[in-house]
Amino acid sequence: MDRVNTGIRGLDEMLGGGFLRDTANLVEGAPGTGKTTLGMQFIYHGIVQQNEPGLIITFEEFPKQYYQDAASFGWDFKELEKKGLLKVIMTSPEVSRLDIESVGGLIERHIDEMGARRVVVDSMSHFARITQDPVELRSLEFQFINALKREKLTALLTRESPVLLGESMQEASIGFVVDSYIVLRYVEIESAIRKALLVLKMRGSDHAKDIRQYDITTNGFDVQSKFEGQEGILSGNPRKMAASFVEAFVKK
Repeated sequence: MDRVNTGIRGLDEMLGGGFLRDTANLVEGAPGTGKTTLGMQFIYHGIVQQNEPGLIITFEEFPKQYYQDAASFGWDFKELEKKGLLKVIMTSPEVSRLDIESVGGLIERHIDEMGARRVVVDSMSHFARITQDPVELRSLEFQFINALKREKLTALLTRESPVLLGESMQEASIGFVVDSYIVLRYVEIESAIRKALLVLKMRGSDHAKDIRQYDITTNGFDVQSKFEGQEGILSGNPRKMAASFVEAFVKK
């Protein structure tokens, strides 16, 4: 299968080598879990390592904020834009949806001029502003995502989760539309907050089923080892497994 590397070694391993090409991939998490950082790293790696220009479509931050955030990791987004390899577009869900679905729209022109292959949309949560009807919302998200796929883009879509700790999951109509679904969560273990990553689904491919620790370092996303000897990680009440169970099942 044609894989699109994220540039995050541990995550690519969990995904079986990366996202499948021309797919839509959701990353959901609470504020501060690193959704935008993951998206920027996905775009940066595509440009500098895979020769795949990219777009960032944002409904939240001005381009200047992305330049500053990227610079803190050593990624020069300004220079990449000057070279025509990157474009950061600040818009609204209403405008972007109509633009990407129309022939000859601004986004389509950027894609054609750059030869863009990757896109980050930050964040899909803002589509809820358009309608309160869940059926209509799902239809709008479906049309927008399909428009990105028609442009032969591999998309990483972020979405806010209101859950900081605990097992409550937000109802996700978009979860049925996307091709892969990654969840970033805070977990409390021994009076310390850690971050956990789980691949909930990946259409058309196998993927890792374990929950792994990760951190945001000066180099970006760092996916680490899985949580061994613990259960109830995403419930907000993690507890140690019995030693005999760990020996028999976890370590095998």
